Amino acid sequence: MNTDRIMKIDKSTVVKIAELSRLELDEHAAEEMVVDLNRMLGFVEKLQEVNTDGVEPLIFMTDETNVYRADIVKDEVSQKDALSNAPKKDMYYFRVPKVIGNSD
Repeated sequence: MNTDRIMKIDKSTVVKIAELSRLELDEHAAEEMVVDLNRMLGFVEKLQEVNTDGVEPLIFMTDETNVYRADIVKDEVSQKDALSNAPKKDMYYFRVPKVIGNSD
C-alpha cells in the first residue's frame, strides 16, 4: 500500500466543502465533521489493505433482476387542478423561491 497518498481532512477543507454545498456549519459542527470525515477515510484506507488479486469487479451487487410493468396512464390531473392547491402560482406555473445564485 502506498502511504504517500493517505489523505487527511482539515478544517479548511470542511469549510470549503460546506461552502460549495451551501451548508452553514458552526464551529462545533465543523470540528465534528473533520472527525467524521477522517474516520470515513480511515475506513477506506483499511479497505485498501484487502488482497483483491484475482477478484473480478462486480457489475451488479446481486443476481436479482428488476421486473418492470407497463406504464399505463390513469386518472390524469389537469393543469388547473394541479395549480388549484399551489401556495404560489402564476397563470400556468408553480412559483417557487429562487435557489440558484449568490448567497450574499
